[in-house]
Amino acid sequence: MIERLIERGLFASRWLMAPFYIGLVGGLVILLIKFAQELLHFAEGVFSATESEVILGVLSLIDLSLTANLVLLVIFSGYENFVSRMDLHDHSERPEWMGKIDFSGLKLKLIASIVAISAIQLLKAFMDLNSATDRDLWWMAGIHVVFVGSGVFLALSDWLSDHAHLIEARISALHGKGDKGEPTADAHAPDHGGKPR
Repeated sequence: MIERLIERGLFASRWLMAPFYIGLVGGLVILLIKFAQELLHFAEGVFSATESEVILGVLSLIDLSLTANLVLLVIFSGYENFVSRMDLHDHSERPEWMGKIDFSGLKLKLIASIVAISAIQLLKAFMDLNSATDRDLWWMAGIHVVFVGSGVFLALSDWLSDHAHLIEARISALHGKGDKGEPTADAHAPDHGGKPR
């Protein structure tokens, strides 16, 4: 009885994660306000802006939208993976990737989003070389390479882990067939009546 109560309490503790995701929704609202502010500022000076300034403005909007996508991905996938599956009555509006991203897939998508955001920041710095020193550019490029390398190593480690589990499952399946008494290769050998072959 005590064990059952402890297990139920531990299982119910997953709801403590729900406020985190609600707080991330607040962060998403803040990003929306910042996006609207950047868009308004960008639209005000669009006629007097140079080509580089227009590209920088668009890159800033893309940067904010990628960050918002990252937050939304964490909210949906984190809630479904760690709290509870969303019971949506209208499944036609449910995004296709919801419910299909496990923790491993979430990690890969997170690092991919971070790499994309880092690439946008690096591109913005290269588009505005006058405001960045060589030291800043080298640091940004180095950090971007670290993010890319982290993503590659993370994907490789997940692939190796999945491959090891697949091999283990195949070995278990082969041993399981032998234990159940299913016919093996020797069982199909012709019977010579005990005479030497």
